Amino acid sequence: MIIKRKDFLQIGSLATASLMMPKFLKALEKPTKIPVGNKVVVVIQLSGGNDGLNTVIPITNDIYYKERATISINKNEALGITDVVALHPSLTAFKDLYASGNLSIMNSVGYPNPDRSHFRSMDIWQSASESNEYVNTGWLGRYLDAQCKNCEKPTYALELDDTLSLALKGKENKGLAFNDPRKLYNTSKEKFYADINATHIKSEENVDYLYKTMSETISSANYIFQKSKLNPTNTSYPNTALGKDLKTIASLILSDINTKVYYVSLGSFDTHAGQLNQQKRLFDELNEAIKSFTNDMKMNNRFEDVLLMTFSEFGRRVSQNASNGTDHGTANNMFFISGGLKEKGVLNALPNLMDLNNGDLKYNVDFRNVYATVLNKWLGVNDKEILGSNFERYNFLG
Repeated sequence: MIIKRKDFLQIGSLATASLMMPKFLKALEKPTKIPVGNKVVVVIQLSGGNDGLNTVIPITNDIYYKERATISINKNEALGITDVVALHPSLTAFKDLYASGNLSIMNSVGYPNPDRSHFRSMDIWQSASESNEYVNTGWLGRYLDAQCKNCEKPTYALELDDTLSLALKGKENKGLAFNDPRKLYNTSKEKFYADINATHIKSEENVDYLYKTMSETISSANYIFQKSKLNPTNTSYPNTALGKDLKTIASLILSDINTKVYYVSLGSFDTHAGQLNQQKRLFDELNEAIKSFTNDMKMNNRFEDVLLMTFSEFGRRVSQNASNGTDHGTANNMFFISGGLKEKGVLNALPNLMDLNNGDLKYNVDFRNVYATVLNKWLGVNDKEILGSNFERYNFLG
């Protein structure tokens, strides 16, 4: 069976979404496990631009309540964690994590010359580029490249989604995107793909690359599926998209699969109108999924090894708009959840609402400082090599 490039490109979802990841190893049948004590990162992307001021709330700041007459969170409803800081009422599990020393909050995270386009700002966050620089690799993809220079590595980065985000695309190596291990496995075992894989005859270079990619994806699908069955979690998770994703991730972590990075998304937080109900609905989903996942990791003695971090492409403007929502802003906050945090609590000052940039928050922390910290102090790699410059590293991880 000989197939031409134009025909191959129409094979379907396995060849387009799940399968576009070059250079995964051939010998997936004998992978090296990630034992207890080795660190894992779970990135939760809050897509659409989450409103940070209604997430980490300055409950003693009169400007906050003045500028948000109908969408501010009442001090009596907010979940106080200090005398001046509270969390959104839906984030009860986050408050409990804060009380137990397993939550850190970084405020005013952003970058110079911010872009208010969802797509462009997300590209900047995912690639770790300057705002005027266009980069076609992601910070975690370049981590994969750095890890795989002199050896072939198995599935080091997995995304629970239909398509792979820029963040996990390297120059030489890419993560793998899928929604469900069993579905990916069943698709990879369809006779059509098996026949193509078995009968491929060397032809033009681009077609050979696609065949190689398909072959490696089939092998990866089998590996992920077999690992997902080894130690399926017994913890009850909410029947939501994020709940299902974190349950899959938990089962893979407990199986000691060789994955170091997991990536999931929740959204949309693009709350131009009716913000209170939309953010509450999404935070209810986030809260319950995080609660199940962190309890699961604690019960299985893996919480010390797992770092969850949240980010959003930008925050929202300080003042509400006429539609009981907020428009695209700039700096935002990030959450870090783990049993292995070295510094806990609110890591830096709340945003200064008296010192704005044309109505927007000013950033005080470059997000690449956070990436450098995660890469160097959690994943144990050369952050400068991956990010291309020296960025300040913080002490909340070690």
